[in-house]
Amino acid sequence: MKRKVILTIASVLLLGFSAFIFAGCDESGSGGGGGGAPAANNNQGAGAGTSTGSGSVNVGIVLPTKEEPRWLQDEAKFKEVIGTTEYTAEVMFSGGRSDTEKQNVEVLVGKGIDVLIICPHDATAAAAAVDVAKKAGVTVIAYDRLVPETDALDYYVTFDSVSVGEAQAQYLVDQATGTGNPLYLYAGAASDNNAFLFFEGSWNVLQPKIADGTFVIKNSSEAVNLQDKAQLSREEMSKIIGQISTNWDFGIAKTLAEANMTAVSAEDKGHVFALAPNDGTARAIADTFAVNVDSYVITGQDSEIESVQYIIDGKQSMTVFKDTRSLASDAMNMAVSVLKGEAVDATASYNNGMMDVPAKQSPIISVDINNLVSVLIDSGYFSADLFTGLN
Repeated sequence: MKRKVILTIASVLLLGFSAFIFAGCDESGSGGGGGGAPAANNNQGAGAGTSTGSGSVNVGIVLPTKEEPRWLQDEAKFKEVIGTTEYTAEVMFSGGRSDTEKQNVEVLVGKGIDVLIICPHDATAAAAAVDVAKKAGVTVIAYDRLVPETDALDYYVTFDSVSVGEAQAQYLVDQATGTGNPLYLYAGAASDNNAFLFFEGSWNVLQPKIADGTFVIKNSSEAVNLQDKAQLSREEMSKIIGQISTNWDFGIAKTLAEANMTAVSAEDKGHVFALAPNDGTARAIADTFAVNVDSYVITGQDSEIESVQYIIDGKQSMTVFKDTRSLASDAMNMAVSVLKGEAVDATASYNNGMMDVPAKQSPIISVDINNLVSVLIDSGYFSADLFTGLN
């Protein structure tokens, strides 16, 4: 099915720096982004980038923030891939600010980039930034997040976000028995189109099990009002997400979970089920549930190091593994194809409200304690010595 997207690729964050130029380098990242959020760094905006030689850059990469470990791992893979080519790339971080994001694009355009890979902080606001690049004749690739309502996109590289939500929900369904199971819903940021796609996928799987009584929603009156609808409009999803949004923020997720625990009765604190949108929020919600409910099943995504340890320790149930090695490789290889004038490998398309954007999708895998070692360790994604308690 086609979805609204924008070609903005920005997942190339290297551990410890605010921006990088990759020219024949080969340095890999630490893994799935769960090694704890890096320390805050205020040097994320325009001017934070570095360059080599004459200052000319082939590929500009703009990422939303250095605060989420996941982007640092993507950055490492970008660096590895560009290091095998004759081209250079520069990464700049926007510090979670749309105005800085636009400034970063302007700086990179000024350095003569031919391709922009951008992952926006606020997808809607990012239209202004990609328009700057497009008007300068730059090929724009949206990375991981969709930029809606613009015709300035050329390509989109992403994981299938609807499938991510479906995998999370299916895990909850597979763990549930009987009827009347308390269900707590949480979502990402209302400004992130991916949050809607994740929720759409989750609703596809959960709604029939809510309708038949397997689950009972406990923390969203809007979701309860709509629980008999198999398909939700964007406006209807927005009403639900408005009540359950974590804004991808650990603190907000914790506060929301605490408020939910205060609002419900003791019978809703037995064995409960929680749809958490990603690993960071999953850990925050799980920590709250651990001291408030008898037991819980909780989802996640991104396979961050800390959440992998949580799964080993029995504190998080699952994570959706999105191999950033594949995603970053797909994005950079697409950029290299553009630079070489070769055909681009696009196997899908997403409609962003203004155009159908040619897209490349990377696969996802549902991971829990049963397949954690084979998927994450044996594949070389993580080293076993990063964890304790592995058999």
